[in-house]
Amino acid sequence: MNTWKIVFAGTPEFAVPSLRVVLSKGAKVPLVLTQPDRPVGRGRKLSPSPVKAEASSHGLNLLQPSKLRKALIRQQKLDRPDLMIVVAYGMLLPEWFFNWPRLGTINVHASLLPRWRGASPIQHAILAGDKQTGVSIMQIDNGLDTGSVYGERSLSIGKNDNSGTLHQRLSGLGAELLDELLPDIINGSIKPIPQDSSQATLAPKIHKSDAVLDWTKSAENLVCQVRAFNPWPVSESTTEDGKRLRIYDAAAINKESEALPGSIVVTSKQGIDVATGDGILRITHLQPPGGKVMSASEYLNANSLKGSRFGLIWK
Repeated sequence: MNTWKIVFAGTPEFAVPSLRVVLSKGAKVPLVLTQPDRPVGRGRKLSPSPVKAEASSHGLNLLQPSKLRKALIRQQKLDRPDLMIVVAYGMLLPEWFFNWPRLGTINVHASLLPRWRGASPIQHAILAGDKQTGVSIMQIDNGLDTGSVYGERSLSIGKNDNSGTLHQRLSGLGAELLDELLPDIINGSIKPIPQDSSQATLAPKIHKSDAVLDWTKSAENLVCQVRAFNPWPVSESTTEDGKRLRIYDAAAINKESEALPGSIVVTSKQGIDVATGDGILRITHLQPPGGKVMSASEYLNANSLKGSRFGLIWK
């Protein structure tokens, strides 16, 4: 067993494999930080984060502050750690805190920096139609994902990948990279390389309001949006007669139409074909209000959309 003292900060399932890597190295983890329990589901029952569940199963010391304060950390009476590792914690760290460890703080980030700095790199990579993405391990500094990079690992984005599948793949890839680089980072045998900020792109936080489909965009762009927003916030559109549908899967069809964008031009067993600003979008899987996710064919068995048109959220 080594004598590394590592503080870990993370919240979602994405961070759990990286926490397991730290523990597998035999490091001492005197503190795990994660977001407060949140209400989930229709019953709005408070639920712990995946990182809390994992840390609790190992009997680790946990903190779930809504805001990081020096007094709160002092109360833990901890020796200065060697390193802090942040993986999708979801809270900005003050400078006094990320400089507290002897070697500072590193972050496992779900993009190939400097591309997609920010809170939602996975969604933005898909939205942009990127063919490749990956993970970076970087130093945390005062900027937004601007720190020097210790290493990166890439993967291809498949045509059927959505944010959910890519999230899972990148989570494992980040843990693999951390497993590889952590000893060298701690013993100082690897030096981080500054980012080229002239190549930076930003990945701001995705909001539920972003989910409404703009049918004047091309079918290819709309497919990227549907994939990027699955499983959250899920793309949606509402017909003129008030049918609001959440769209989970779709494909771009190489056909042209003279119909106005948003017009439903064909309904069939293959899907619901909708005119866009360029090409046809075929909706293949959707969810009606209060219902389950189903194929378009299943939906059409009980509902008619013939001659209807999608728009924005109609008033």
